[in-house]
Amino acid sequence: MATQHANDQTSSQPSPERTIGQLVADATHDVSTIVRSEIALAKAEIAADAKKAGAGAGMFAAAAFVALLGLIFLFHTIVAVLDIWLPEWAGYLITTGLLFLVAAILALLGRNSMKGMKGKPERTIKNAQETLSALKSDS
Repeated sequence: MATQHANDQTSSQPSPERTIGQLVADATHDVSTIVRSEIALAKAEIAADAKKAGAGAGMFAAAAFVALLGLIFLFHTIVAVLDIWLPEWAGYLITTGLLFLVAAILALLGRNSMKGMKGKPERTIKNAQETLSALKSDS
């Protein structure tokens, strides 16, 4: 009975020191767990922000629609003011002509800004190529 009691005491004592491999494996597992937890937290935060952004985008769309309706009424008001001096058809013709002129100017400005586009992320490609060459030279 004394032998069994002595065996019980030795089995309850801590195990001998762990190997470097075991410590590295535990550290890798702990870092992996932390990274997964941080990614889950980031996903939760992004999901909450995405819901807020979606609601905000909906409000902006509604505001844009109401502003468009207001713009239509503004153009009718301009026609009504021009109708004081000119026939109604002339007021509509002048207002329509002005709208087409503004549309043409905006189209030209848009075309000019599109000409400056390169179509590919040159800095990113350059950085990726530099990274690949650095990794190849280390190997």
